[in-house]
Amino acid sequence: MKPTEDRGGWSPYLAGGLTGVVAVLSVWIAGKYFGASTTFVRSTGMLEELVAPDRVVGMDYFVKEVPMIDWQWMFVLGIFFGSLIASTTSGSFLWKALPDMWEERFGPSRVKRGVVAFLGGTVAMFGARLADGCPSGHGLSGLMQLAVSGFIALACFFLGGLLIARILYGGGERP
Repeated sequence: MKPTEDRGGWSPYLAGGLTGVVAVLSVWIAGKYFGASTTFVRSTGMLEELVAPDRVVGMDYFVKEVPMIDWQWMFVLGIFFGSLIASTTSGSFLWKALPDMWEERFGPSRVKRGVVAFLGGTVAMFGARLADGCPSGHGLSGLMQLAVSGFIALACFFLGGLLIARILYGGGERP
């Protein structure tokens, strides 16, 4: 792999510290821990309500996860705008659909790379919903509570990520 150029992004220590502050404020003010995957389910339900509201009302899943804008929906919106503000203020903003290394791995076809990215996102979201939560919900929030399940979940996320990276990109360059 080629070394990447430092674009002057935020310090990981500052960003991590601010994440901790936001996590504490989330529990203190809203009484809720971090999580994001349910937002996508609720957004899908809100979109489906526009087309077939009777179908949404009849689905057991949307009784549990009511399609609505809530604190978590605003949290995900804040992630988007916060990252946009952080990248533009640090001068590291780059409009790019997929990383360059994807072209090296999957070829020059933008359609093929887009399909692979979409399928990867679909698998990740399926896993998050199957586990009834995402890495930020199980991992970060679990660690904040010192829950054994949070440590196990985070270890599994990292190991799974390392395994998939190894499968997709190989072992990297060897001397």
